[in-house]
Amino acid sequence: MKKVLAGTLALAAMALMATPAFGASATSNVAVSATVINNCTITTTPVAFGNYDPLSASPDNNSGTVVITCTRGAATTVTLGDGNNFNVTRRMNSGANFLSYELYQPPTTVPGAACTYVTPVRWGLLGGQIFNPGAAPSKAARTYNVCGQIPAGQDLAAATFNDTVVATVNF
Repeated sequence: MKKVLAGTLALAAMALMATPAFGASATSNVAVSATVINNCTITTTPVAFGNYDPLSASPDNNSGTVVITCTRGAATTVTLGDGNNFNVTRRMNSGANFLSYELYQPPTTVPGAACTYVTPVRWGLLGGQIFNPGAAPSKAARTYNVCGQIPAGQDLAAATFNDTVVATVNF
């Protein structure tokens, strides 16, 4: 036991001799910073009307979605372009033939609110056509319905009609 204690004391003495002796110390603060930026992403699902019956007296209604995900607190608005074939109204085309349609804002800014088509508000690029869902309450995705309607009674031959509309989130 004496040999173990003597060996331990010898090691401790060598460690003390190897350690430089400091007489004083100084300190400084390290500044740490980051800036959280406003950012948003936008994705969409199509407004797929399916089969349109030109003999029906009722308009054809269907919806797609716009999904925005933003930094908490980011003030946002969402616009929808007029599409590739706009002429007084939005139009889908099949060659030289056109099928008129319109896209409307959801009836409220509550995510997931169903389309009602009662006094619909056109969803576009200017003034009251710009959808304002308000500031993002969190970074969670918010999904809003794009309410689509094809007016009844359009006189067209059977064909498949398409259009592309650009959705933009502004923040």
